[in-house]
Amino acid sequence: MEIQTKQLVLAVKQIAEEKNLPNEVVHEIVEQAMAAAYRKDHGKKDQEVRTQINTNTGEMRVFVSKEIVDKVEDGDLQISIEDAKQITDNAKIGEMVEIERKAESFGRVAAQTAKQVILQKLREAEREIVLTEYNDKIGEVLSGVVQRVESRIIRIDLGKASGILPQSEQIPGEHYSIGSRIKVFLKDVERSARGPQLILSRANTSFIEHLFRNEVPEMENGAVEIKAIAREAGVRTKIAVASSVPGVDPVGTFVGGHGTRVQAVMSEIGDQEKIDIISYEEDPAVFIKSALSPTEVADVKINDKEKKATVKVAEDQLSVAIGKGGQNVRLASSLTGYEIDIESLNGRAKESPAKSADKTNDNEPRRKKRQNIEDSLLSAINEQQNNSEEE
Repeated sequence: MEIQTKQLVLAVKQIAEEKNLPNEVVHEIVEQAMAAAYRKDHGKKDQEVRTQINTNTGEMRVFVSKEIVDKVEDGDLQISIEDAKQITDNAKIGEMVEIERKAESFGRVAAQTAKQVILQKLREAEREIVLTEYNDKIGEVLSGVVQRVESRIIRIDLGKASGILPQSEQIPGEHYSIGSRIKVFLKDVERSARGPQLILSRANTSFIEHLFRNEVPEMENGAVEIKAIAREAGVRTKIAVASSVPGVDPVGTFVGGHGTRVQAVMSEIGDQEKIDIISYEEDPAVFIKSALSPTEVADVKINDKEKKATVKVAEDQLSVAIGKGGQNVRLASSLTGYEIDIESLNGRAKESPAKSADKTNDNEPRRKKRQNIEDSLLSAINEQQNNSEEE
């Protein structure tokens, strides 16, 4: 059985173009495949074989490496010093020398081996291209299409690759429909036995920041900036903004005329998640007052050493300051970096969830309990994919 090398190269090139692989990579893959086929039919498993293929004519040359020895015990792997010197005058015992062999036809098993090597090497090359390309995109927002919806993860088609959106990185309450286009934040690229795995997110604070960067061009020239973000995905986000240009209102810049800019961001994350935009203040007491908005704060006492703050409010403002389930004070604490306790003006302390404010910072602490679950999930996915391919 004869493998038509020229047609093989053309076929692989076509696949490579679809996968954006360089020509030199394709050429190397075909040469490796033909070397494996030659070893299968005419050599030994541990024999070093190299091929050279002319992609225009399809002509193939085969070279077998042998160790130069004083006494030959295995003719397939060794060559005597006398015979080696007929090939190269500088031959020395212990070195390797290449001997050109006739490129012969291959049997059915060898041809199948060549096919398997080509498919494997193409997959490996594609993974490396994906890894290189997407490593440079970590921290960016990408557009994708929902490819598959599973119990705990969503698979997103990003064009050249697909990524996973774990449950911990999804916006709670958000519904994902197959075929729908969404934006995702590339959080990480993890290596695995199955190749690079793109970890996506829609729940972290960086996703919000990138969405605003697309809507607020003044961020590019540094006229305005986001100083801090505290978020409980799907519920509420607080953003502290500042301006470096006198006369520029940072809050108004981010909100936009008639609220167009903030509405554009909310339309992407869902109207169920409210966004509070406040002005950043260097004075921690003033900053904390703003962060607790819409609460009317009567007094703030700061303990800079312990990064704590005691806030006094009127009796009717206690529930507003704390918020539903402690949400308002929790986000304000995360935003300002101070542990906040809320008290009424009459001195009666109100139990505050602020002491656990760090549990929601950037969605990470809240999800630490799930970390092992997520790791196990990804392992299970890889194992399932391995089993599927073996079947």
